[in-house]
Amino acid sequence: MPLNPQVETFLQQTYAAGFTPYEDLPPEAGRHQEHSDISPARPPEEMAAVEHRFIPGPTADLPVRIYRPKHSEQPQPALIYFHGSGWMVSNIEINDPFSRALAKNCGVVVIAVNYQKAPEHKFPIPMDDCYAATLWVFKHAERLGLDPKRIGIFGDSAGANLAAAVALRCRDEDSADLACQVLVYPPVQYGWHTASAERYARGFLLHKDSMKYYWNHYLRSPADAIHPYCSPLLATDHSKLPTTLLYCAECDPLCDDSRLYADKLATSGVAVHYQRYPGTIHGFIKMLGVFDQADEFQRDVGAQVRELLTVKD
Repeated sequence: MPLNPQVETFLQQTYAAGFTPYEDLPPEAGRHQEHSDISPARPPEEMAAVEHRFIPGPTADLPVRIYRPKHSEQPQPALIYFHGSGWMVSNIEINDPFSRALAKNCGVVVIAVNYQKAPEHKFPIPMDDCYAATLWVFKHAERLGLDPKRIGIFGDSAGANLAAAVALRCRDEDSADLACQVLVYPPVQYGWHTASAERYARGFLLHKDSMKYYWNHYLRSPADAIHPYCSPLLATDHSKLPTTLLYCAECDPLCDDSRLYADKLATSGVAVHYQRYPGTIHGFIKMLGVFDQADEFQRDVGAQVRELLTVKD
């Protein structure tokens, strides 16, 4: 399918303006570029409350933001959110507009976690941080005004890799009963040889070489690449994982990773909703006010999360 016209125009303007692929930048310069690109196309959603705090992690205190779309005396459902950008270059401040939109459209409390970043903090530290944050939310659910039976996890891109790993670990260690996992264009295996990785290798914002760059900064050694908490597709058992909502973009090197993981989960007896957005690119869900498909995603995920977590207005 051809590119969505909004996406095609955006890509033409981005490359004409001199966009530098992240694989051509050192990590610090990549982080600077990520910060410089932030220009919300619409005002952020108003929240009833936003709380900034630090929680204990295995090796450092972790910043989190808790977004409450409304006040309630009743325990609320929640999504624990792990942001993307290659395990390296983003943070919860950059993702603030998205976290607000997610909270409003899903009608849930969103707890955004600022895990430590590669390459200074390689695997398994980011995953350990996200796992520890998940356990912290469950442990303090009552104090946070949350219903522990209605807590899920959400991740996009590298954050979806972390979310998938956390779901596997929660099942393996029987430590938290997640209500759902929401994975958006997750990289679920080390490697760049799927059909989509070849078809959309360059020119679609996220490059095949970008993923190689990110992965090689995240891993300590080739042995990490086959660890199931690093490459969730390679886990020997995918049964008894939470209901999964899996979304991807057609024109994305990672598109086939989503399809492969959806198939793996489904054949293992996991309830899976898989949805591919045609003619769009990696990162589209953050382009609120720029791509109509970003709003479409918010409507879709909002309806599906509300149904899963039985939100009552």
